[in-house]
Amino acid sequence: MEPFYLVVFGSLASLVAVLELSKTSKDRFSTSSAFNSFKNNYLVVYSLMMAGDWLQGPYVYYLYSHYGFGKGEIGHLFIAGFGSSMLFGTVVGSLADKRGRKRACVTYCITYILSCITKHSPQYKVLMLGRVLGGIATSLLFSAFESWLVAEHNKRGFDQQWLSITFAKAIFLGNGLMAILSGLFGNVLVDSLKLGPVAPFDAASCFLAIGIIIILSTWTENYGDPSENKDLLTQFKGAAAAIAADEKITLLGAIQSLFEGSMYTFVFLWTPALSPNDEDIPHGFIFATFMLSSMLGSSIASRLLAHPTPRVESYMQTVFMLSSMALLLPVVTNLLVAPSNLKGGSISFSGCIQLIGFCIFEACVGIFWPSIMKMRSQYIPEEARSTIMNFFRIPLNIFVCIALYNVKALPMTVMFGMCSAFLFVASLLQRRLMVIVEIHKSRSQDWLNMEEVDPEGVPLNG
Repeated sequence: MEPFYLVVFGSLASLVAVLELSKTSKDRFSTSSAFNSFKNNYLVVYSLMMAGDWLQGPYVYYLYSHYGFGKGEIGHLFIAGFGSSMLFGTVVGSLADKRGRKRACVTYCITYILSCITKHSPQYKVLMLGRVLGGIATSLLFSAFESWLVAEHNKRGFDQQWLSITFAKAIFLGNGLMAILSGLFGNVLVDSLKLGPVAPFDAASCFLAIGIIIILSTWTENYGDPSENKDLLTQFKGAAAAIAADEKITLLGAIQSLFEGSMYTFVFLWTPALSPNDEDIPHGFIFATFMLSSMLGSSIASRLLAHPTPRVESYMQTVFMLSSMALLLPVVTNLLVAPSNLKGGSISFSGCIQLIGFCIFEACVGIFWPSIMKMRSQYIPEEARSTIMNFFRIPLNIFVCIALYNVKALPMTVMFGMCSAFLFVASLLQRRLMVIVEIHKSRSQDWLNMEEVDPEGVPLNG
């Protein structure tokens, strides 16, 4: 392996270690033992859930090609997954609010296990069914668990600020450390033990089954609006009305869709961007480097969220702008650096620059997740939390499906330029959100000041 990759990985690992070890009491909240027990229980479950997801990711495309399917057929399978999440996501989100978030989390595990089982069949229709089940499971993963956490946290009377701790740790462990360990474990199963490309899916099922046991034995149920007289259509209308009535929720949904749409498109673009001439790059090691970058971002987020300033609405503007610039690098290098026509070989100079930019983007992803979770916990009403969160995923899934369908028709620079533009727009929308929050805060303070003065203008507390 080339020294460049080791230097990048080692530098990121050192930064993460320094940030984590240098935290002082000012960078941490003073919490109770009851909260720490609750937080650790959730982190164990969330890490198992993410391990079940990350184990599958690197081997889905490989398994389909192992069964003899071409790029076109595999592309349709991927589109089916995102389409399923788009079509059924809002329905399962509403059922989670109505029937219980704990039950929805268990349903996620069962649905994903069934999806893993379908991977044993080389039949295209069975694999398509697996993608549909996987799309439903993804909707539950990114809504039911967070909804359960927020509701249970508030029900137990914990400080609202402490949610930031759980969010940051969940991303650090689930989206960072577990991704790296899952990638290494999957590599051992497939390459070292020669168990075949289905082995990671079987391992994922085992982790999900362990998660079911912990959820059923330690979690309590909570609901959004369990009213028996409200059907799904009424819940949809209520969620849509809540989004339309509060500009903060509308902006939050648009920001989330723009960022996540760019993020999922990046997942399909980074490999051809770094090896346009079939350069020999260590995909697994680069993936681990990206996840280490995400851990760095979540470590930075935990520090930012532990302090009252800067506010999350403020610093996220910078994060979106930085991520926009990072994904613009492939466009810039294509214009300024002469392309190489040599096939194979090691990574090019422009590829090295892009890899550093991609690591910066992944660090922004690590900051984004706990920060968007924090804002969602503040602005989304409890009674329709899962429903609204899955509403946000509809434009995201539409965008990703369109991008996947046209990935061959559009040049790489156009795709990256489009993602960069979306992230720039997200920064502008984040600016608007901050302005609205500041106006609301100012008006609330003025109202409190008015309440402290009697009708003759004499201070009541004086």
